[in-house]
Amino acid sequence: MTNEQFEMAMAFHGHKCPAMPLGFRAAEAAMNALGVKRAQDKELYIISETGKGHAAGCFLDGMMSATGCTYGKSNIEKKYYNKMAFTLIDVKKKKAVRVRLKDDFLDKMLKSPFVNQRKQGVPPQDVPSEIANPLVEKVMSIPEEMFLVVSDVSDDDFPKGKGCFETELCSKCGERVFVNKLTDGVCVPCNEKA
Repeated sequence: MTNEQFEMAMAFHGHKCPAMPLGFRAAEAAMNALGVKRAQDKELYIISETGKGHAAGCFLDGMMSATGCTYGKSNIEKKYYNKMAFTLIDVKKKKAVRVRLKDDFLDKMLKSPFVNQRKQGVPPQDVPSEIANPLVEKVMSIPEEMFLVVSDVSDDDFPKGKGCFETELCSKCGERVFVNKLTDGVCVPCNEKA
């Protein structure tokens, strides 16, 4: 990882906190295990086990920044298991690796001065730099084995999907919809209302 890549990730994320760099480093560990580089298109796929909480979203931003897996490219999905874990899949080679934060490390992080500030309602961008900076520097410098569990690489029969470029109008609401999401000419939201 270069300083430039990390600065890009920090700018994308919007504030300095320890969870984004943890996700970034965890994703780098997964890419190293698979022997892959950042995705330009859909070469990689992430199945995230994170939830809706603040730290989980920060962790996910780090994963997306490092891997190039984004919601815009549809090569990431979120399971909402509330775990600081994910599986990275090399779609072409059909290989996968699961990475998670070590239990004791996560427990200690949740007792940090940064998290104490957040528990008191301080927005992440307002946590004093003398609290945030040392924590981020620590995350960026400690050896992976101190905070990550990286599984062995395994086979994964990931089905590569095809893009859909045809649309039709929904017969109920009249809005244009890609045909792979129409059932008997009706879009998903209209079907759910029925």
